[in-house]
Amino acid sequence: MVVRIRIEPNSYFDSVALMAVASVVNRLPGVDLAALLMGTSANLELLRDSGLWDERLETVSPNDLVIAVRASDDAAAERAIDEAVHRLRSSARTSQVSEAKVTLRTLRTALRQVSQASVVAISVPGPYAPIEAEEALRADRHVFLFSDNVPIEEEVRLKELAQERGLLLMGPDCGTAFIAGLGLGFMNAVRRGPIGIVAAAGTGLQQLASLIDWFGSGISHGIGTGGRDLDARVGGRTMLAGLEALAHDPATQVIVLVSKPPAPEVAEKVLAFAAACGKPVVATFIGQTAPVTEGVHVAANLTEAARLAVHLATGQSLADLDLPRRQEALARVRAERSRLAPTQRYLRGLYSGGTLCDEAMVLLQPRIGPIRSNIPLQPELRLTDPHRSEEHTFVDLGSDEFTVGRPHPMIDQTIRLERFRREAADPTVAGIVLDLVLGYGAASDPAAELAPAIREARVEAERTGRILPCIVALVGTQSDPQDYARQRRTLEDAGAIVVPSNALAAELAAELIA
Repeated sequence: MVVRIRIEPNSYFDSVALMAVASVVNRLPGVDLAALLMGTSANLELLRDSGLWDERLETVSPNDLVIAVRASDDAAAERAIDEAVHRLRSSARTSQVSEAKVTLRTLRTALRQVSQASVVAISVPGPYAPIEAEEALRADRHVFLFSDNVPIEEEVRLKELAQERGLLLMGPDCGTAFIAGLGLGFMNAVRRGPIGIVAAAGTGLQQLASLIDWFGSGISHGIGTGGRDLDARVGGRTMLAGLEALAHDPATQVIVLVSKPPAPEVAEKVLAFAAACGKPVVATFIGQTAPVTEGVHVAANLTEAARLAVHLATGQSLADLDLPRRQEALARVRAERSRLAPTQRYLRGLYSGGTLCDEAMVLLQPRIGPIRSNIPLQPELRLTDPHRSEEHTFVDLGSDEFTVGRPHPMIDQTIRLERFRREAADPTVAGIVLDLVLGYGAASDPAAELAPAIREARVEAERTGRILPCIVALVGTQSDPQDYARQRRTLEDAGAIVVPSNALAAELAAELIA
């Protein structure tokens, strides 16, 4: 194998555009791994850890594009690099021509050109993100900060500034929001309605909003906070600001709060504010039971949170708010459980969403025992090697150790397919659980990539005297651009058991090896 590097100075591309091109380049003949990244210090560390290093990278800046390829020979590497450059440049030219827009090179110019804009979406390298975010806040605009690798001290400073000016800073590393009917980042096509969400978890917001849509209600606003907002140092500033905004919003009747385990003192502050906001509030802290607080309804998982919110907003009975096809899925699991071979004892979870992976482990571990992971519930359960499963293992394939230079599995299934085939060949595996997240920003036809692998794995398992149950939490709505019904049929035709709820998928997985 050879490693070749090309540096394109002062050539900024958005991370989503880079991931899309990397997805194509990684499939070229002779390519083992291709990475397209901006030259930030964090990205350079990822390249070093992945063995894609060259001394020339010591001098690059965050404004420089780095294309790194490991391939079978020089010719394959050069072809891959040339293809990457061609696709990036073609994409930029096509965008400028087809949209017929003037290129605006500074935020100040953009705000003058579109003076009515009330929200600024920022996706630039982490070192520069605070500069742009501060300029937007001082121009009295709310900020959706997609950028990651922003120091937590800068996050605190910017959120204090936003608080002083009565604005929302959503982020950093905020991948999802839904403001007045407009999705930002990765978001599903959900109907408008009376339920507002404040979430420190992107896929958690997507799952919750999608289930509310399934239950017949809708979303007023979905405010993302960034994953560190409920850290003790940040103090829940955006969650508190979002709560206050929704409390005063006439279109919002019920508020839902979503987070991974917050700092105890932050949880206490947020729940006290929620109890006094004057509207019904549902809280779910995935991996931790929210403290009992009068006036706040505590939900154990995202599905329960959606049911409670719709019940409070519409008056529908909780008994009537059940997920479609639950009993059919349960019958399928029990039928397949009866055909498991004696060696099949362990579950494997292959997730694109860290929040959904966490939720599945929280629900499963009390029923099946310890689950190892790259994002474990307890430190002692961390995988020695995240690329190798041990007994019950659930992995977040969207974590940095899997995605360096490669598209996130919500955009491209390649990373997951590689791992899926390895897990399917393990004779000790009793079942594989996956999430598949639809919506804007996600892959256009993810089931078409995943279904053939499921079909082939089940056929091979049958040939060796086993059966391989595959349970898919298909997160999305009937209005998503991927066509939910078609995605479900494609997966079911391949033999998968498909449900719209991650919590239900975990319940079915527990039933499989009960």
